[in-house]
Amino acid sequence: MFAIGEFARHGRVSVRMLRHYDAIGLLEPVRVDPATGYRFYEASQLSRLNRIIALKSLGFTLQQVAAILADDVSPAELRGMLRLRQAELQEQIATDAARLTQVETRLLAIESEAEEPAPVVVKRITAVRVAELSAPADGYEPQFITPVIQLLYHELPRRLCEAGIAIAGPGVAYYEDAGDDAGSIKVHATLPIAAGDGAAHGFDVVDLSEIPSAATLIHHGSMDDVLPSIQALARWIDGSGYRSLGYARELTLRFSDVRDDWVTELQEPIAPR
Repeated sequence: MFAIGEFARHGRVSVRMLRHYDAIGLLEPVRVDPATGYRFYEASQLSRLNRIIALKSLGFTLQQVAAILADDVSPAELRGMLRLRQAELQEQIATDAARLTQVETRLLAIESEAEEPAPVVVKRITAVRVAELSAPADGYEPQFITPVIQLLYHELPRRLCEAGIAIAGPGVAYYEDAGDDAGSIKVHATLPIAAGDGAAHGFDVVDLSEIPSAATLIHHGSMDDVLPSIQALARWIDGSGYRSLGYARELTLRFSDVRDDWVTELQEPIAPR
């Protein structure tokens, strides 16, 4: 038999919580000393305490917990409820993390408005033959693009290696509207090649057309943080008498395991307004 403090330590709860559970009849001590009022518990009561804490973690009120325990929930049923709640919490964490990323991205864009923008250079982008893999993304926001393009660029070099085709230059990513009402984007990950056929190895060989006139800007850092650079490019295009002709291509100039070290050239096709 354990005094209330000892039982609280073994159950990893507070003495105050145990007193509250006793007061509402949820977990009563097996004995109360009539002279001192001290509460005493048995180790077998840890099982009920575990169920109370688990059900509270599922979001049930203490009144609901009492009703559930009165129905004598089996360990298997409780485990199933906990697994379901665990999945819900993991989904909520992922949702909150994505929302936090969106907030950080917009905050970065707002803070960068007061900074001197990187210089924009207008130039011609020559045509290039590339090996290509494509996949849809739910939107143009980084949280949708990043996981898709990472997977494509993980897979494309492997397939080129299997095909015995050498990579002839830095990668170029480009984007197209998917043509649906949901705002989906078609993501293209490409790597330049001199020659070859990818039909047998599951990739396409295409010629990226020339861009006669592109507004280009160098972005330093992770592409998750590209929004300020994209918007700086948009401000320059609008303020310099041009109009945009589509999504910017992304030419990888430097790539490493450290995302903050990445260097990417944004190449947005433009024409005089």
